[in-house]
Amino acid sequence: MALQLRARGRRGRQFPGTGSSASTEPPLPPPPVAMDLRAELLKSIWYAFTALDVEKSGKVSKSQLKVLSHNLYTVLCIPHDPVALEEHFRDDDDGPVSSQGYMPYLNKYILDKVEEGAFVKENFDELCWTLTAKKNYKPDRNGNSVVSHQDAFKLWCLFNFLSEDKYPLVMVPDEVEYLLKKICTAMNVELNSCELDDYLSQELQGQGGLTVWQFLDMVNSGRFLRGIEPEAISMAVEEVYQEVIEDVLKQGYLWKKGQLRRNWSERWFTLKPSVLSYYMSEERKEKKGSIALDKHCCVEVLPDRDGKRCMFCVKTSSRTYEMSASDTRQRQEWTLAIQMAIRLQAEGKKSLHKDLKQKRREQREQREQRKAAKEEETQRLKQLQEEKERKLQELELLKEAQRQAEILLQEEEERRRQQHEEMQRTLEIQLREAEQARASMQAEMVLKEAEAERQRKRILELEDMQERLQEALQQEVKARQDEEAVRYAQARLLAEEEEKLKQLMKLKEEQEEYIIKTQLEKQVLKQEMENKNKCLEEAQKQLEEVRVNRQRVDQDVMAAQRKLRQASTNVKHWNVQMNRLMHPIGPGDKRTNVSGGGFAGYQPLLSQRDSSLKLKQKAEDTGSNPTRVNSKENVSNGGNSSVPPSPDADTMATEPTN
Repeated sequence: MALQLRARGRRGRQFPGTGSSASTEPPLPPPPVAMDLRAELLKSIWYAFTALDVEKSGKVSKSQLKVLSHNLYTVLCIPHDPVALEEHFRDDDDGPVSSQGYMPYLNKYILDKVEEGAFVKENFDELCWTLTAKKNYKPDRNGNSVVSHQDAFKLWCLFNFLSEDKYPLVMVPDEVEYLLKKICTAMNVELNSCELDDYLSQELQGQGGLTVWQFLDMVNSGRFLRGIEPEAISMAVEEVYQEVIEDVLKQGYLWKKGQLRRNWSERWFTLKPSVLSYYMSEERKEKKGSIALDKHCCVEVLPDRDGKRCMFCVKTSSRTYEMSASDTRQRQEWTLAIQMAIRLQAEGKKSLHKDLKQKRREQREQREQRKAAKEEETQRLKQLQEEKERKLQELELLKEAQRQAEILLQEEEERRRQQHEEMQRTLEIQLREAEQARASMQAEMVLKEAEAERQRKRILELEDMQERLQEALQQEVKARQDEEAVRYAQARLLAEEEEKLKQLMKLKEEQEEYIIKTQLEKQVLKQEMENKNKCLEEAQKQLEEVRVNRQRVDQDVMAAQRKLRQASTNVKHWNVQMNRLMHPIGPGDKRTNVSGGGFAGYQPLLSQRDSSLKLKQKAEDTGSNPTRVNSKENVSNGGNSSVPPSPDADTMATEPTN
């Protein structure tokens, strides 16, 4: 399957890829992008594709098409869709991609998403030029090149713009002469049209026009640009490129009056069909502003004032811009150019040279039609002249035949006269003999009449038989015609049956492919279900472990809470004991002296307070019961028997505190 890049041109033309001459109507609907822009983009893409088609077979490997598509996404400023790219060019079959595989992808995912003005057309053309120039452009074929590589790129862009909307791309001789004349006019030199016609007649030799590589070789040969400096050629190519490709109607320095400060500044102006932009200098690096042009704008010539001459103004719906040219000629050129831009906007045209190219193409078609009509008229006159000469020859032959006939008639008259005289003599003799034979003849006449009657009857029978034979022959002819109609109907039925059989086989193949694809998807789904089941089982195991850990933690929390309650009970008990011991001794109470002269209950009271603090700090860590804590406190207090034993929890809960 050969790759066929197809595009609907302005007249519905399509272009096939290399290696194939067949082309079919694409089933896709008209894209949202303008048809002129789509046709221009497809011209550059066609060069990129033919450069990738190394074997010239109309086929390109999928890896190269993936790289080309990725680069097109980038330069056309379209959001990348790697999923669609990988899905379309997946490695599930062998061999390169054909037109049935790549052209729908190019239309759907690239060309249908292109927005005019959202990308830089020069970057797109430079990408396609880089791909095709490496393979096809050989500037040093003659040992010396006239144009630089960058100028060759601009000439390539100009060629694509002026080439015909059919493939392989060629430029007709009229457009070649038009482009060379514009380049020579930019350099103020005159093109030798006769030499160009001789060159084209030798190069074309029956072809429809020049290819871009033949055109670049012709320019690099220096045949039509003799004695011109390369810098002048480069400047002329740049000027023509800006005029034709970038739609620059006119550019140059003008003085402009400011809006706020009302001072005059010299600016570099660039006029396009929709906008008049002005910059600081002709390098156009720093843009100072722009004037949007529409059908409501107008340009007027102003009288000289403020020390400025050759003034004019551009009036828009929001503001009036005053400007001054260097001389009257420049002012006239600028006003005419701006009026032309306004007229293009009023007519809804975006490019002057596209309109001029269309008009030249229509003129060529009209000229070809007139030429064809003239050739047809010449052929008809020639036929009439031949017919007249033939009739004159026939008339001469008829006159000669008439003369010969008159001579023969005279000779025949003389001969007849002689024969008549001789016959008269003979008749006289015969008359006498006839008189004698008359009697015998009468008898024979009777016999002859009877024989003639029999012959008449035989003739009638033969005529009747002939009529019956003719009827039988007509019936046989009708039967043969009916047989031919039946055979034709039978052949048509056989053809329909064969076509239906082909459709059935095609449907069977599509069904088998769909079954194989469904089985593959089923296997993938089955594998995914198995993986998900495994993940579910692992999650259930982890959930069971979490539940077991949670139960263990709950048990630990309950044990800690129980220990906390026990410790709280002990703290309450010791608080009660401490409050009881710290109760003041009233008058009349008896105190027993101990050895050493101190109070009997003072020392045990301090020991008991320290023990209660230690117990409160270690209750949760040790988990011991109140009896064990009391025993430790007793030991630390030296086994003082004056400390009362620990009451149980019920006693502590009911005993009042002071």
